[in-house]
Amino acid sequence: MILTNCSVFDGVSDVIKDGGHLFIENGVIRDISFEPFRKGEQQIIDLKGRFVMPGLIDAHFHAYGADININHIDQMVPSLRALYARRNLEDALMRGFTTVRDAAGADIGLVMGVERGLISGPRIFHSGLAISQTGGHGDMRAPALHVACSCDYSGSLSVVADGVDMVRSAAREQLRRGATQIKLFVSGGVLSPSDPLWMNQFTDEEIAAAVHEAESRRTYVMAHAHTSEAVMRCLRNGVRSIEHATILDAATASAIAERGAFAVPTLAIIYAVKESAATLGLSPVMISKMHEVEQYALTSLDRLRSAGAQIGFGSDLLGSTMHLQSREFVLRSEVCKPIEILRSATSVNAALLNMSGKLGTITPGAYADLIAIDGDPTLDISVLEQHARITFILKSGSIYKNTLEG
Repeated sequence: MILTNCSVFDGVSDVIKDGGHLFIENGVIRDISFEPFRKGEQQIIDLKGRFVMPGLIDAHFHAYGADININHIDQMVPSLRALYARRNLEDALMRGFTTVRDAAGADIGLVMGVERGLISGPRIFHSGLAISQTGGHGDMRAPALHVACSCDYSGSLSVVADGVDMVRSAAREQLRRGATQIKLFVSGGVLSPSDPLWMNQFTDEEIAAAVHEAESRRTYVMAHAHTSEAVMRCLRNGVRSIEHATILDAATASAIAERGAFAVPTLAIIYAVKESAATLGLSPVMISKMHEVEQYALTSLDRLRSAGAQIGFGSDLLGSTMHLQSREFVLRSEVCKPIEILRSATSVNAALLNMSGKLGTITPGAYADLIAIDGDPTLDISVLEQHARITFILKSGSIYKNTLEG
């Protein structure tokens, strides 16, 4: 396949080059030229001057996020949950997201479903079940619920583990099941019933145990952490990916940069909860916690940017809010330049996934994951939220959308 006549953002450079031509073979970008290729028997697709960039990557996605109320997800028949996941994944691909990192719940079955073509979705880097301590952000039991022990709870998105040995065992089990990274909850969170945001979760020894197990598989830990204190505990114990990072002081933002860790802010879920709290059925406690993170989230993002931290792109949406995935681009534009946001959703996220040179870039040898846009997101980032203007979607060399003639 030869794609002709496009403006190219390679995922890295500040320069957008016009008149590009791309040669795709066996699902891989083989060559890029700004002079036409000699035509052979290849399929020729004229992109008509569209803006072409690498397929988008969402590094904080919830395929099984069928409902904003996680207890409702826990109570679903697994086959129904899988049908919701299929819809969530296929919708994400139609927004231009050719890769997602699932932050809690997705399993090898979904990965295989995409690989075998049963789901027309993005490729998945999955964490399996996220690991929570008793009473932590992943423990969704209501305070009034009494059970024999926390081991009675293993939900659709998370599992409870207490103590170094149990955390080690839980991490090993997720890795055995094919998880590509481990997810921990290290601070309180908004949508959980019993933990304040400032609550520190897991001991240093428990965090270090999970990191050790991940590193034994040459992978890493991603950790839900809202506060500076939680983030510093993560950094001291080797956590590589800081999720949310909403309540940061300048020193902590600098520490993330100095350690070479990644931060993955998720503004879209804050926006979604704020806009629809009255209709989502959230408790007053949850709404109060949402307002707290909202106060600081943009300031924390600005501090990360000023510190030179590696800022990934994530959305963290659930249930009826999933359609707001691309709102993340617009929300970040209050602090970040469009080109910086595009890099976050391409080459920075690829580095986070240990897939530099393969994902998030238009370069020879990379997977042929590309989107063509009617408009220039470096001038107006909101075009990515206007999904009809994403006129061409290619993943691993296969066309999933082509409305170029529309």
